[in-house]
Amino acid sequence: MKQDQPKRRPEWIKVRSRSSAKYDRIRELVRKESLHTVCEEARCPNRSECWGESGTATFMILGDTCTRSCKFCNVNTGRPSAIDWDEPKRIANAVRIMNLNHAVITSVTRDDYPDGGALVFARCIERIRQVQPECTVEVLIPDFRGEIDSLNTVIQAKPDILNHNVETVKRLFREVQPQDKYEWAKATLCNAKKLNPDQTTKSGIMVGLGEEFDEVVETMSDLREWGVDILTIGQYLQPTKHHLPIDRYYHPDEFESLRAIGYELGFSWVESGPLVRSSYHAAEQMGAKKPPQQTSPHSK
Repeated sequence: MKQDQPKRRPEWIKVRSRSSAKYDRIRELVRKESLHTVCEEARCPNRSECWGESGTATFMILGDTCTRSCKFCNVNTGRPSAIDWDEPKRIANAVRIMNLNHAVITSVTRDDYPDGGALVFARCIERIRQVQPECTVEVLIPDFRGEIDSLNTVIQAKPDILNHNVETVKRLFREVQPQDKYEWAKATLCNAKKLNPDQTTKSGIMVGLGEEFDEVVETMSDLREWGVDILTIGQYLQPTKHHLPIDRYYHPDEFESLRAIGYELGFSWVESGPLVRSSYHAAEQMGAKKPPQQTSPHSK
């Protein structure tokens, strides 16, 4: 990987802030109720669109300290505090207060717990269904070290979408995610379909870490072989100077090429673009197992 980050971001990386009455209302609710959303904590460039148009928000559970130290992630690493078993109730109340149409639940990795926090994921799904039954629920889970029992705990709660991001190509996997294994990602996504063939699954890839274009396509092919229905592809952006440097910025035309290749491979939905993040257009992806159109579902 190159060690010199490009000095200036290209024009297509810059996001134009948008506002609306709904976005302003949700932002005020988040601050008033001291709610924790990844949207604000990660300064997601798409939060005004997600909150303002689709009524989608992403919550991070299981604390703010991860037991792993991925080289692209700005989450704290160390020894986490004990799991808060009241968290599912608070998350569900937040979904109700924000009147969300689609909630995404993600987490730090908790290798310190035998089930990796799977039961908390399941209870979040169940509580949201109780207080906001019209809200669809997507979970973005860790790999649970490939353990099928932990995964089954989440699957049994029937999330509308089960997501696990592979993040990068196989060659760079251990460099980008030192405590992870490509085989664990494979087991997580393959076993989800074995446990429930009707489960909609999703995964995501970052580009710009030093991979070759053909390696991205190879990883996409792997994901389709593993039964993944929905794919997101976005540009890696270095959180701080202590994280992996950006090797290069992909041009929007390259993202369009990857989108087209994704549909050729058989994905039901491909979200590919410089500012795409895992939760981008997440609400629109419901029902994505239907046959894709000839063009991108959101290019109209």
